[in-house]
Amino acid sequence: MTTFKDRSDVLADLGTKLSIAEIFETLVDGEVPIRLTAYDGSSTGPEDSKYALDIKTPRGINYLATAPGDLGMARAYIAGDMTATGVHPGDPYDILKAMESLKFRRPSALALVTIARSLGWERLKPIAPPPQETLPRWRRIALEGLRHSKTRDAEAIHHHYDVSNTFYEYVLGPSMAYTCACYGDEDWTLEQAQENKYRLVFEKLRLKEGDRLLDIGCGWGGMVRYAAKRGVKVIGATLSAEQAEWAQQKIAEQGLSEFAEVRHSDYRDIPESNFDAVSSIGLTEHIGVHNYPFYFEYIQSKLRDGGLFLNHCITRPDNTRTTKAGDFIDRYVFPDGELIGSGRIISEIQNVGLEVLHEENLREHYALTLHEWCKNLVENWDACVAEVGEGTAKVWGLYMAGCRLGFQRNVIQLHQVLGVKLPSDGDWTVPLRPWWQP
Repeated sequence: MTTFKDRSDVLADLGTKLSIAEIFETLVDGEVPIRLTAYDGSSTGPEDSKYALDIKTPRGINYLATAPGDLGMARAYIAGDMTATGVHPGDPYDILKAMESLKFRRPSALALVTIARSLGWERLKPIAPPPQETLPRWRRIALEGLRHSKTRDAEAIHHHYDVSNTFYEYVLGPSMAYTCACYGDEDWTLEQAQENKYRLVFEKLRLKEGDRLLDIGCGWGGMVRYAAKRGVKVIGATLSAEQAEWAQQKIAEQGLSEFAEVRHSDYRDIPESNFDAVSSIGLTEHIGVHNYPFYFEYIQSKLRDGGLFLNHCITRPDNTRTTKAGDFIDRYVFPDGELIGSGRIISEIQNVGLEVLHEENLREHYALTLHEWCKNLVENWDACVAEVGEGTAKVWGLYMAGCRLGFQRNVIQLHQVLGVKLPSDGDWTVPLRPWWQP
């Protein structure tokens, strides 16, 4: 097959037209790792590949041509203009793993002319993305305000979490815990591991009956209910109206209203203070790295002297990479999400005068958690599609399978950081050695 990689003289003839498969080869740096077929009858990649992508429509080419790389492929896949063979759409992990080596390169100006002639110039004109996609960052400023303003944060949380409580029940299971579980063994069930995560947080915070806990970014209230069942008085805060409604209903059903409350509120608007402990499980990813000083100062202001806090969040494996999420995650999953290494988080905690007592990495635990969520999505696929539509269900399968691969490859990690608000005299207020079970 003649490609730009093999025959530079092809470029000299601007009348040359290439097949879709040949164009795809041109845009790939190296070999195509899986089979690719297209509606024009062309194909490339190993013929015996277990996995294949099939570009079914000209609209799919529009998406691929106008956003080369992960975003364009995601658009074509979510819209149904490109299908994946060999995997279930609820868990495309295996094909993503097979495509690990796939890298795109920017074509030269001359190559672009040949591609345009081959496809037709109309295929290079941007078209509306699938409806599941949110606005790019620059347009959010005009409509929703600056990044991590209260209005824009509320809209970002709404985009991700107010999908459907029923959908989340199918995917997350009975615990409704949308954060990394903590496994004692790989054979544990998801529910065992999620319960163990809450147990671990509870013990690290040295909570006991009669204590007061603030759980910021509380989701559907899993930590709130776990602590309330043990006699702790808890306030949870979430920006998701659907989460708050679901959590309050569960609190009432379980007879915990005396101890627990989940508010539909920005955590910055919680007026109470002097808590014995503060937990933040899966919030830090949403607040913005430049807001860390305010965030940890806020936590400090809510704690009594000697009070403990635990920060549980996704991190980078170092502190040098860009903090912004990639295009697919930003447009379809976590708008305005930002990640940085645990070192930066620990530094910011220390910079506001809090003392770090312990940190640990649960990276592989999150890969196991995501695998279970994908299994749930596959098992409940028809019901999930009926609830939110096939496109949204595909987004979740793609996102969770991709994240599982990211945790396994050490592209992302999950850290818990435990700290304390020291009294003014600096007295040590906790046991000399870790007091919780791993």
